[in-house]
Amino acid sequence: MNNKYYKYAFILFATLILTAVHAEEDRFAGVEIKTQKVAEGIYMLTGQGGNIGVSVGEDGVFMIDDQYAPLTEKIMDAIATLSDKPVRFLINTHWHFDHTGGNENLGKQGVVIVAHDNVYERMSRDAEIAIFNTVVPAAPRAALPVITFNDNVTFRLNGEEIRVMHYKNSHTDGDSVIHFKNADVIHTGDIYFNGLYPFIDASSEGSVDGVIKSVEAIIALADDDTKIIPGHGPLSGKQEMKDYLEMLKTVRGRMSKLIAEGKSLEEITRLKPNADYDETLGKAFLKPEKFLQVIYDSMKN
Repeated sequence: MNNKYYKYAFILFATLILTAVHAEEDRFAGVEIKTQKVAEGIYMLTGQGGNIGVSVGEDGVFMIDDQYAPLTEKIMDAIATLSDKPVRFLINTHWHFDHTGGNENLGKQGVVIVAHDNVYERMSRDAEIAIFNTVVPAAPRAALPVITFNDNVTFRLNGEEIRVMHYKNSHTDGDSVIHFKNADVIHTGDIYFNGLYPFIDASSEGSVDGVIKSVEAIIALADDDTKIIPGHGPLSGKQEMKDYLEMLKTVRGRMSKLIAEGKSLEEITRLKPNADYDETLGKAFLKPEKFLQVIYDSMKN
């Protein structure tokens, strides 16, 4: 009787695991990795997850973020159409799994993973994303950055000076912005969402004030011809980022007033204070109600 029970339990467990694996595979089965030229030797790759940046040239491939693990083969196939050289370095702009999901696959292929110290710290232990009631398990060793930095680091590859700069307590506490100085291209990571409401991870010490400060610094770094790769959304320029900054400041001001009046999140949600933005920015990743919670949590903490 016991043997039959354990055999049945094992079969059920195995079935559940296989079902979960197939569901995960099906989720990404129809995803197409699209490649867009940004500047000479620099490309933006889109699929599902954060936008990927790629520099190609005689020194090899330099890669920014890697989306989800099931997409690694498709991503590598797309990169192979741009260069026949191996991926040498991978920069993670922050720790979230839609930007680091492919780390383990690439780490096992010998790619050197680089990130801010706080990215390593968060990936090396179970980490919570409180607003989504989610705990992300610690990453396996092969997925962890092998080189970390506490401020800035510069790569000199493919005829480029590639500056990787830490921007404190913005989207998270480990955000990096990558500036290709010669090509005049900036990858912002999730400090910048183009055309949709941004997620600010208060449980990872992100804040709306920090995002605004960082966006101001990135705009100061750019000129009218600078190409800006956002963490999510289409390729951008300086003006779109100025519009994003204006939205953030407006939303912060409205929320600050409502909090000062003693209103609860439920009351604020009913008021729909950002109705003028909701139609254009609230139909993608974050719906208007969830975005209000993101801003509220950031400003109340």
